[in-house]
Order: sequence, then structure tokens, then C-alpha cells
Amino acid sequence: MDDLLQEFLSETGENIDTVDRELVRFEQEPNNREILRNIFRLVHTVKGTCGFIGLPRLEALTHAAESVIGQFRDGATVSAIAVTAILETIDCIKEILAELAEKGQEPVGNDEVLITELLALADQAKAELSHRLPENGEPSDPVAAYLTRHGSPLSEDELDLVFRSAPGPERGPNGRIEAPATAKAADEAAPREVRPGGSATLRVSVDTIEHLMTMVSELVLTRNQLLEISRKQEDVGLKAPLQRLSLITAELQDGVMKTRMQPIGNAWSKLPRIVRDLGAELGKRIELVMEGTDTELDRQILDLIKDPLTHMVRNCADHAIESREERLAAGKPEHGTIRLAAYHEGGSVTIAVSDDGRGLDIARIRRKALQQCLAQEAELERMSDAQISRFIFHPGFSTAESVTAVSGRGVGMDVVKVNVDAIGGIIDIASTPGVGTTITIKIPLTLAIVSALIVVAGKQRFAIPQIVVRELVRVKAGADHRVEQINGAPVLRLRDRLLPIIALSALMGAAGAPTDDGFIVVTQIGERQFGILVDGVFHTEEIVVKPMSTKLRHIPLFSGNTILGDGAVVLIVDPNGIARLVGAAATVDALRVETPAQAQPPAAEKTTMLVFRAGLEGVKAVPLSLVTRLEEVDAGEFQHSGGRVLLHYRDRLMPIIPVGEAAIRTEGLQPLVIISDGELILGLAVDAIVDIVDEVLDVEIASMSDRGVIGSAVIRGRATDILDLAHYLPKDDPGWLSGRRSDARPIDAAQILLVEPSDFLREMLGPVLKASGRQIAFASDFETATRLAAHEAMTCVLIDLDRTPDAAFTFAAALRASASGDSLRILGLTSLATPELHMRAAQVRLDEVIAKFDRRALLSELAERKSGMRQAA
Repeated sequence: MDDLLQEFLSETGENIDTVDRELVRFEQEPNNREILRNIFRLVHTVKGTCGFIGLPRLEALTHAAESVIGQFRDGATVSAIAVTAILETIDCIKEILAELAEKGQEPVGNDEVLITELLALADQAKAELSHRLPENGEPSDPVAAYLTRHGSPLSEDELDLVFRSAPGPERGPNGRIEAPATAKAADEAAPREVRPGGSATLRVSVDTIEHLMTMVSELVLTRNQLLEISRKQEDVGLKAPLQRLSLITAELQDGVMKTRMQPIGNAWSKLPRIVRDLGAELGKRIELVMEGTDTELDRQILDLIKDPLTHMVRNCADHAIESREERLAAGKPEHGTIRLAAYHEGGSVTIAVSDDGRGLDIARIRRKALQQCLAQEAELERMSDAQISRFIFHPGFSTAESVTAVSGRGVGMDVVKVNVDAIGGIIDIASTPGVGTTITIKIPLTLAIVSALIVVAGKQRFAIPQIVVRELVRVKAGADHRVEQINGAPVLRLRDRLLPIIALSALMGAAGAPTDDGFIVVTQIGERQFGILVDGVFHTEEIVVKPMSTKLRHIPLFSGNTILGDGAVVLIVDPNGIARLVGAAATVDALRVETPAQAQPPAAEKTTMLVFRAGLEGVKAVPLSLVTRLEEVDAGEFQHSGGRVLLHYRDRLMPIIPVGEAAIRTEGLQPLVIISDGELILGLAVDAIVDIVDEVLDVEIASMSDRGVIGSAVIRGRATDILDLAHYLPKDDPGWLSGRRSDARPIDAAQILLVEPSDFLREMLGPVLKASGRQIAFASDFETATRLAAHEAMTCVLIDLDRTPDAAFTFAAALRASASGDSLRILGLTSLATPELHMRAAQVRLDEVIAKFDRRALLSELAERKSGMRQAA
């Protein structure tokens, strides 16, 4: 591509971007003639340049757009339709410029439709101007006035008479034409506009600046090494030159950094157009206010935050800003406001995106999180509103009821979080219902050279970006600040707040690392604070960030590496990676592998059980995953209706059922174990809650006479009955059998596959299947089940027949037709076996159909080796 075309593309691209922005401003300020003149000048320049270089398609488009803008300049009414047509022309020009830059020649295309529309709008504006008259109803020009009065065609003599009667120009003594006195007075009164000369600019290739920045980074490393040598040798003669070198290096670094810095307004330049188009599409009036547009950022960071800012503004326009009717009903102005603000704060840049809309719907976010199995109901109950609001950053999460061209796919805020994390930034969200939402992003000024805290863990040094460090705390056994243990997890009690602690040396795999002596680097990511335990702290230092090797980029704990003044290479800790580890440790939801009862499973395969007393029969237990809440209620609140005991609990009536020999109390506090599945809820009355324990279950199946008990297991050295929850469920309520769907849990080396869409029933059947002595895999849909069923060790498949019978029988037929189908045992599970169901099961060669709550029949069939129903078929 020759230099002339390259220069044209660069200059035209800037001009078109300016026209794009100015058109949106002009639509809001149609009386601003300065904006209009600027738009007309830029479009005219582009048209002329296209004609000079020989780009007919671009020239035709810009000429048509110029015709409409020219009518605006002459006084035609500015309409939204005309502005939209010109903006569409700008988009078309951008596409042509992009292809021209890629291929070096103007692409072939037909723009007749767009050009015809523009010319029609120009003619319409011209006709509007021709019908306008001055205030006295007659044109001021004598010729035009005569023509207005005499509509009939004139002869040449009459026309000549009109021209002769028109006043001529005034001439001076030397015969030259002079301006009228009134015009002279106006010129003298009007201040002359003095155009500033402006600073000279020079276009420099980005590659040249990047190379210069790399060289400065190496100079910074060399300076740090020289300063380290000077500190060790104490050479007085070197101090002055090194100080001078350090000063020059700092000034050079600052100067080169300024060449990379660009105002954040460049990243915001497309947002007014986006807000305008979204407002028109959604039928909302939205005003975009931008503050701090001259705040400067590194060009690399500016490119990375363009997409996050676009997604946030789109979310504000679509989700946050209410419709005109809703806003007026709430006592708000009918136009919504989205405000962008940027400012420097402590060596970093803070960007705030706020709106005056409806705020986040925490209840809806909670429901969506529950539906997508991002958290259990018990966990959501313990979360604050701020914690729940952060679910919007989860991949695939959206509260939109339907997918539209604007939203609903759940990729917007996920992109924001990923991009902000990638540049070492912090994102936080605050919302007030009915008032609005503010999303705050804190990002470093540059990614090339950052300030970091140098720490030591074990025998290695590490760098922690100072942007996330809040404070340093010295901890020591027996001191005021010391590391405590809660449920085996280290925490720091700091100003009446418990901070989770993670030891950096432990993350590096150091054995026997001390956890009670050292320094706690209090770190904040969003609203979450945690501590990083290190052995020592050296100093803060400006470090040059080097990318990680491609072989190490999969390690989430580090974002890069650097070279210190003494030549040592140290790793840069990624605070976001540490935060994810802290979060995973707090809310671990690992995939569970069910192992044979006779084998000794690893500690991660223990089951968390709730142990309680019920009657005189000793202690009982139920898997904690089935329990929603533990409550103690006043027995006086119980109500009796239809022979049942009910409790008004959270705006609904909850049935209360005693467990075993336990009696429902008539006075005092009654302990309750709350079981729920979606909107369905049940309270089990027990005598006392004993403990919550993690235990490897080795269940011995109970006899048929032991109703309400699956079997017995040894928990904490004591025989404990495992509760059969199915015995207590209301059998006449089919809702318990149609729980929420969730993602499947793929588990390796499984021998039994349970295909059950209900979370509740999968958890309930788990202990029963565990007692069969084989490994178990769970699937919530048939697509995942098909993948898991191909496992070599799979010997038995249990299929739910209640939710979607047709899909279940189709899946069973496909299993039977597979290569291993003849040796596979396939059982159907149903809550109500009918003759029709048995007939269809025989047709697809199911081995047996079993009632879901008949544990004895289920275990018997799992132990059976013959093909009962298949042989009968």
C-alpha cells in the first residue's frame, strides 16, 4: 500500500469518527451552527479527497451525505430520520475503508438504495426551504419579490427592467466596490476570531513507540541493577552520577509513557452513538453524561477497556433505565441518565459507570443463581446483597426473560470481568433499588511498568501489585494480631472482622510452612478482602512486567515475571487468581466420585451429614446437601388443620412432620430441619440438633420393618440411622419429583449412571445407591448421559421415566442398540408404575421398572444379574 493511500486512510478514518460523534451532538443541539459547520467541512474534505485519489463509490456516498448536511446548513429542519440515514452512510463508509485498508483497492458494491434515500431527504429539505418566507411575507431580494408577486413567466424586456431597478453596489472614489456602512459597522463591532496556531504534531508508528518503550524498560532494569551495586559497595564516587542517571531515566520513562498515553475520551467516543441507537431501538429517552474525558491512560489499556465499557453502557440502557411510563410513575424524569466518570486516584485510574434506573433486582438474581445451580439455597440465604449482585459477572448469567439483539445471552458482564481481570484491575458494584446502580473499575495507568511490593515466601521472592494492597499486618503467636483457626481454616481477626488467610509458601508446595508468624498482606479484590501470608517484606519497587512463558501461562497464580535490581527473576502474583482460590476454598463444590463401600476412599469423598436426635431410638443423620435451613421456632406458632400440623413460614404454610418417635412440642422452642425443593417446603420436627460431620458412609441396609430408615452407618464411632427422606415426603404432591435442572457432574470410573433431572431426587437417592457398593455418576439430561454411558466401566443405567417419557424411552432404545447394549443393565425409575409404562418399557427392552421410593427393590435389582423384563419381551 503506497504512502498516499495510507495517509488517506488514517486521516479519513479520524474525520469519519469525528463526524459520527458530532452528528449525535448536533441532533441534540440543532441550533449549534458551529457543530454543523464542522460536520459539513469534514464531509466536504472527505469527498474531495476521494475524488482526487479516484474512489468513486466513496465519493458518491459522501456527496449524497453532503447534500443533506448542506440543506441543514441552509436552515432546513433537522430530523431524526435524516440523521439516522447519514449515520448509516458513515457506517457504510467505515466498512468500505476497512476493506480498502485490507485489500488496497475500493471494493465493488451498490449503494443506490442509500444514495437515493439521501437525495430524497435533500430534495425534501430543499422543498421545505423554498416554501419559507420572511416575516413580512415577501422575500427581501427585489428580484425574488417581483417573481413572487408575478408568478407568470416574464419577457426579456420585463426581466431586464427588474434587474435595472435593483440597487447596485456602492463604489468608492477609486471606482472599487465598497461594503455598505451597516456591514462595516457590524464587522468593526464583531470581535475577530483569532485561530491558535496549535502545537505541531507528527505521526509516529505504534511499533516505533513500542520499541522505544521496550528500550526504556531495559534501561529501568539496568538502573535498578546499578543502584543495587551502589548500595552494596558504598562507593562515594558513584553516588552522584547514579543519582543523575536515575533522574534522567525517570524523566525519560515519564516522557515515553506520555507518548503512549491517550485521553479516555477516545475509548468513549463511540458511546454517544451507541446510546442514541439503543434509545431509539428500546423506545427510551437516554442522556449520556461523560466526565473526565481528558483523563489519560496507556494506549494498550485503553484498547482493552473499550469492550467492557460498551457492555456496561448497553446493560445500563437495556436493563437499568426504565421505560417512560415506569419513570413517570416512580416520580422520575422521563429521560434516564447514564453517567461515565474517570479520575486519577493513587497511581491508578478509577472509572465509574452509573445510572438512575431501577437498580439490581436482587430477588431475581437470587432465583437465577439458584436455577443455574451457581449456589445452594442455604448459601444464598447467608449471602449479602453485594455478594449476590456479583453473580451478574458469572459466564452465561442473565436476568433477561428473553434473548434479544441487545441482551439475554449472558455474555456482557462476563466480558467486563474477564477483561478487567486481564489488566490487573478491580471491579465493584453497588446498587440501590429504585435509585440506580454504580459499577466501579479501578485499573493501573499502564501495564508496562508498575509499582509492586516485594515479599519473600520460603526461599523465594515474589512481587505483589501495589494497586491491590490495602495494608500490612505483622502477625505472631501470642500477639494481638495472630492467625486463628476456624474449622481448620486460617483466619485473621482484624478490627472485628474475620479475613481468610492463604499462605503463599503453601501455594508453592512448601511442606511444613509456618502459618502463625510473618506478615499478612491485606488484599482487596472488589468487595472481598483476604490476607496473603508471607515470611517477610522487602520494599516497594517499580518493576517492568514481562509476560509469562507460554508453558506457564496456565498457572492462574501468576500474571508475569520481572527482573529485580540484583538480577533475580521473580514471579508477579496475580491477585485475581489468589482471590479465586480463596473463594474456591470457601465455597468448594467439587465433583464427587462415589466409591465402593468396602474400599477406603480419600478424604475428599466424605459426605457431610447432619446428626440429630429423634425420640428414644438414638441419633439419626441425613445428608446436609438435602437440608435447606435449621430453625428453632416457638411451638405456640404451630397451627392445626385437617389433622396436620402447619407453620406459617416465610409467607407460606409449611407442613411439620415428626421424625421417628420425636413428638412435636406444645410449648418452648421446637428444633426443625427444613427441607425444600424450589417452591416446595417441608419441616421435620426433631428433638435436638447434635452436630454436622464429614464421614465416609458405609451403609448397612435396614430391614423392611424399619420404616423411615435407609440403614445404619458408623458416624464418629457411633451407630447412626440414616434417614429415608422419601418416607416423609408428601406422596400426593408431584412437585417433589420435578425439581430444577442443573449441569451434570461428569465422574470418571463410574459403574452406575443415574439419569435424573431433579436435584432433590439425585441427592436423596445418593445414599441408597452408595449402599450397593459401586461407583456412581449423575446426569441431569440425556445429552450428558449419552456421553457418560460410553464409559468402559458402566454396567447399569437408571433412567427417570416421569419427566419426559418419550425422551427417556428413546435414550433407553439407543443404549440398547449400542455396542455394549446387550451387557448393559437398564432400569427405569418412576413414581407411579402403570400397565402402559410397563408395555413401553418392554418394547425398548428395559430390564425392569422400579418405584423411586422402594429402596429394597432398587438395591435388589442392582444386585440382580439376569435380564428380567428383557427376557420376557
